[in-house]
Amino acid sequence: MEKAVLNWSTGKDAAYALYKVQLEGVYSVERLITTVNEKVKRVSMHGVREELLLRQIKALGIDGDIVYLNESINMVDYEIQIKEYWHKSKNVGIKNSVFGDILLEDLKTHRKKQLSKIGVTAVFPLWDRPTSELVNEIIQIGIKAIVICVNEAYLDKSFIGRTIDKQFIDDLPENVDPCGENGEFHTFVYDSPNFSEPVSFELGEVVYKTYDITVKKEEEVEVERFGYWFLDLL
Repeated sequence: MEKAVLNWSTGKDAAYALYKVQLEGVYSVERLITTVNEKVKRVSMHGVREELLLRQIKALGIDGDIVYLNESINMVDYEIQIKEYWHKSKNVGIKNSVFGDILLEDLKTHRKKQLSKIGVTAVFPLWDRPTSELVNEIIQIGIKAIVICVNEAYLDKSFIGRTIDKQFIDDLPENVDPCGENGEFHTFVYDSPNFSEPVSFELGEVVYKTYDITVKKEEEVEVERFGYWFLDLL
């Protein structure tokens, strides 16, 4: 089998991508890589505490690598840090990077382009699968996840803290992807068939945060403000 690193976000899609790769036996996932905000010690975008990330890694029994990012990091600096990580990984014979992406073509193209520059192959085991099928497979095989972040443009606060199950999927508005592939929601996996034991946690407070994000619209670039609800897991 070819050695690989899997990009671990702490959420259900990464968990299912890992499960699929381990089941198919083409790649051997040697390490997990996660980006973490260096100042607050939380997983990028998902907001999960580093301690819970480490519990997931321990339960999976795979070595984990954390890339610490500055709060004000830009894309250029981010790419530099990732390249440095991969130069080290290639020295130990790892040349494949596994992602849980499903439908976002621009993101896939960007990942492949950047990694190919340093001789790394991007692997997408879930790519182009119908997300309604995927989410049901995730539930059926026993991956258990809780919603820890929602984009208020798509979902209201009531979806925070819910378990990914059939009722959750049935309650989603029509404009929301069942896997949250467009960033509608993010999850934290607390159990999976390949976990040695469930990850214990407690529910903390729900907080609201806004982010200014640069968005390209046709030929113009605009800055839009997005609001998110986060559930703090303890």
